[in-house]
Amino acid sequence: MSVFLRVLVLTGLAVSGLLGVADSGAQVPGPLSGGSVAEVRKQISARFPEIRPEQISASPVAGLYEVRIGSKIAYVSADGRYMVQGEIYDLDSERNLTEDRLEGVRKDVLAGVSESGMVIFAPAKYQDTVTVFTDVDCGYCRKLHRQIAEYNARGIRVRYMYFPRSGPGTESWLKSEQVACAKDPRGAMTKSKLGEVLKDKPCKPNPVAEHYNVGREFGLQGTPAIVLESGELIGGYLEPAELAKYLAESKVPKVASQ
Repeated sequence: MSVFLRVLVLTGLAVSGLLGVADSGAQVPGPLSGGSVAEVRKQISARFPEIRPEQISASPVAGLYEVRIGSKIAYVSADGRYMVQGEIYDLDSERNLTEDRLEGVRKDVLAGVSESGMVIFAPAKYQDTVTVFTDVDCGYCRKLHRQIAEYNARGIRVRYMYFPRSGPGTESWLKSEQVACAKDPRGAMTKSKLGEVLKDKPCKPNPVAEHYNVGREFGLQGTPAIVLESGELIGGYLEPAELAKYLAESKVPKVASQ
């Protein structure tokens, strides 16, 4: 493994799977003149064979190039010698350009996850959909679920994805598989979050590992983790009124300060 990828692994940036970035409407730098991006892609890929050319693009900062591995981003100098980790802010527009790009990644990743494996609670009519990574044993996940009817009443459709924080082979993982394999996953989710012992047996295949791996790609540190339709990640619980207000405000175009 190259030094570059070793650094990414040690900092938790390397993940399995190579994913492109969807167009999120955020500011995206265009190609440099004279075929420079193509030349840089060739040079960096030659130095780091693990990185495909299409994972490399111009960044908003001259001399730095964006490298995407899974749903993580790092920045590399044109000669592949220097790597910069962190976020790029545009102080004029007061935008986090790195987060704008990551939102596009998350949106694209979730578009490729089948809803058939999710546990969905939706009102007849809704204005918003949120994807919630949940752990059946998480206290705030249980609090969120106790209010699921209120989220729905505010026009919010909730899609649960499984993220047992303790990882594979643990009790929480087993409970998640029991919910996923139940004849009525919605009812099983509610029962499990109420502390009831399920009698359903784990089955194969089930979506728990897929959902968990997506959560790890997103760098989740805890649950609940709420992903908006835009790809924005909210790390933590928001009560129904607060989430509804945040969703409404997120649709208002931002005006750069003068």
